[in-house]
Amino acid sequence: MLIGREITVLGGGIAGLAAATALAQRGAQVRVLEQSPQIAELGAGLQISPNGATVLHALGLGAGLSEAASLAQAVSLRDFRRGAEVFRLPLTRPDRPYHFIHRADLIGMLHQGALSAGVTIKLDHAVEKVTEGAGAMTLHFADGGAETTPCLIAADGLHSPTRAALNPRSQPFFTGQVAWRCILPLTGATPPPAEAQVFMGPGRHLVRYPLRKGTVLNVVAVEERDAWATEGWHHRDDPTYLRRAFRDFAPEIRQMLDRATEVYLWGLFRHPLARHWHSDHAALIGDAAHPTLPFLAQGANMALEDAWVLADSLAQEADLPTGFARYEARRRRRCARIVDAASKNAENYHLRPGPYRFAAHTALRMASRFAPHLASNRFEWLYGHDVTRP
Repeated sequence: MLIGREITVLGGGIAGLAAATALAQRGAQVRVLEQSPQIAELGAGLQISPNGATVLHALGLGAGLSEAASLAQAVSLRDFRRGAEVFRLPLTRPDRPYHFIHRADLIGMLHQGALSAGVTIKLDHAVEKVTEGAGAMTLHFADGGAETTPCLIAADGLHSPTRAALNPRSQPFFTGQVAWRCILPLTGATPPPAEAQVFMGPGRHLVRYPLRKGTVLNVVAVEERDAWATEGWHHRDDPTYLRRAFRDFAPEIRQMLDRATEVYLWGLFRHPLARHWHSDHAALIGDAAHPTLPFLAQGANMALEDAWVLADSLAQEADLPTGFARYEARRRRRCARIVDAASKNAENYHLRPGPYRFAAHTALRMASRFAPHLASNRFEWLYGHDVTRP
């Protein structure tokens, strides 16, 4: 039961704000502790697939999603050198919309939703360590203070101190891939099609899609390399390195990258699914439980699904440990499947020239032309899943 239960949520990102809202709407007294001085996000794009959109609608945020996001029509896989389309996967259906949204717009929407649900949000509360005692979790703050909470939801990302407390031996490894991201203005330019275009090259790929009604373009470019790069989204890089890595891509891509002035680079690390998702008084959600690589665009959607299932599971059980166990049982297998599928996508995008690449691209072209419904059915397990159904 959640009515009157005191709950602390660590992290004011997508997972934390969505979970706080879902819990408060079921009667819990929820506060969010965010380490930053404000609820905000740097510019980046997100894809909200139907399985994530159903949660936003269930939280009462469907109108905000429609206003802030753009409908995505398709994913278009393209040859890196000529830019010719290899495969096309329709995304949006009348009954199941697929969206592109700016991360900052989604965070702002979730922030307002949490406040409307009665959630208390406290900023500048950086937690360095979490320990579990008799009947409560203790939060140790960066300023030297400490406090206890009877129920803790850790939505504080890859380096969650709660994850570290529950899984002390969990270690990530560098995948041998780095990613750049940038946002390019499109003022005065012809708006690009409302689709995610993936340019596939040997050991590299680049994804682009429009945001904010076609006024800006979100770009993510991935390269395989031996050199290690720092993990995290907020490390500036020289745009020259990005242009150099993709200098043999299609002219339209080279011309696009010539306009990039503010570029961020991060290393892609594979974190294992947490072995332990909960204790008697704490649970992990989002990246704290199941970090994923970005090659299936499901990080935000998994966080939204987690938030709903966690709140629903706790509402149906009389005690926290049973509710947490119910949540993990409903989520672990699906999240593991998504993480695995995302990891394999990079291999498919990065095929080297040769017979195997030729055969693979020929098969994609044939499927796109003669049996597009088969590809759509292949992703039914992912996009057709609705965690809000009883």
